[in-house]
Amino acid sequence: MADQLTDDQISEFKEAFSLFDKDGDGCITTKELGTVMRSLGQNPTEAELQDMINEVDADGNGTIDFPEFLNLMARKMKDTDSEEELKEAFRVFDKDQNGFISAAELRHVMTNLGEKLTDEEVDEMIREADVDGDGQINYEEFVKVMMAKLRQKTVRHDSIPTGERRRRKFFRRHCAIL
Repeated sequence: MADQLTDDQISEFKEAFSLFDKDGDGCITTKELGTVMRSLGQNPTEAELQDMINEVDADGNGTIDFPEFLNLMARKMKDTDSEEELKEAFRVFDKDQNGFISAAELRHVMTNLGEKLTDEEVDEMIREADVDGDGQINYEEFVKVMMAKLRQKTVRHDSIPTGERRRRKFFRRHCAIL
């Protein structure tokens, strides 16, 4: 299944993998997975973390290596995001649960993911998704961005303008982690 991924997709997933693989040993442990999940506002139990690892741990060694991670990502890309997955992703960003993703909330989540963005980059991401122009992203706008991302998965990477590539990469990386 991972053989159906483009070089660009593999490169992006390598970046995402390195966000999880904190010690750089080439494997994601339950501890590393838990650290990332908690930084995204989740609070999984040790058993839940082990179940997540076991789902993709093809060689049964208790960790996820990069080929196993690629297979997971390839499977996730084939699945259409369900309504519940989109709601959960939105909740991760909407820290104060007021129904909107503000620039500060976007910056906070991105920082926890290891992405250092300038104020201008955060503002640009908000502007691109902010259909009604109120300076924040509501759930409907978030769904629109996510559905556009799904429809355009097959568009060639080099045919997309840089700002658009960065926005898609951001949303794709976040969804891959959930």
